[in-house]
Amino acid sequence: MGRSGAVDVEIPAAGLPATIQVRGKYVQFDIVAATFGIRNFVFLPTANPLDMTNGVATPVFASKTPNHRGLVLNGAVDLLIEEEVLEIARLGPGLSMKIQAKDCAQGGIFQMEPERGDGTATRIVHTLAVAAQGLTPFYFDNPRFRAREGDIVPFKDTTIAVPTRINIANDFSPRFVARDSAQVATRVNEPACSKVFISRVSGPQTIQHCGNRSIWDVASGGRMGFVTGEDSVEVAPSPTICTHKCQAQNRVRGRAVVLGFPFPVPEASRLPLPQP
Repeated sequence: MGRSGAVDVEIPAAGLPATIQVRGKYVQFDIVAATFGIRNFVFLPTANPLDMTNGVATPVFASKTPNHRGLVLNGAVDLLIEEEVLEIARLGPGLSMKIQAKDCAQGGIFQMEPERGDGTATRIVHTLAVAAQGLTPFYFDNPRFRAREGDIVPFKDTTIAVPTRINIANDFSPRFVARDSAQVATRVNEPACSKVFISRVSGPQTIQHCGNRSIWDVASGGRMGFVTGEDSVEVAPSPTICTHKCQAQNRVRGRAVVLGFPFPVPEASRLPLPQP
């Protein structure tokens, strides 16, 4: 919308385009003004030592689409830009949406926060991008976490048991890795995308998660985040329960075990695509 640098402004509804373009040095994406859904989330190549793109613009999400069940955002937009941080929020009758994002090469860089007047959850569908040259991202069950499941490892000033982990990768960059990060949100199982993995703790385990999408029911005031790079493959507890002024990530500051991921990701670890 023509704003850059330090910004703290309210933009009237009459001055809003249907699509709000967010363009940073490291990431770019579009916001659907009426819903605050996200389209075309892309990492941009840079010389930053934490760059995950392998020198090529790297698409991640085709869309992150909230189902507001008939409600729409029609108020003014509150926009804050401060250094690498973007906060943008909008209200409508019985509904508010807030997006926090960071223009960084990796880390906890995005979260979407729905809040409804009726207090019910918002279903959000994440659909991964489709791209050429091995750049199409996919969800996978991380075998390095599977291999260590149940082990007790250090975390900050205490210890934690290694859980299983669903990550996102592609076949182009050995450094690109990410995950969905839910806070007061529940993933919706998809039986059509079932695959059996072996748990060291409980034996055979059926994972019902498609390889090209994830579906979440996010509590009113909860958030749906996006964590990338090393933060997405460290052994850390789930985000704390929070429905007010939640931060884009729980800060660990290097005091966690990082298990990483294999590249290329083995076919056996990839989650299945839904059948046409």
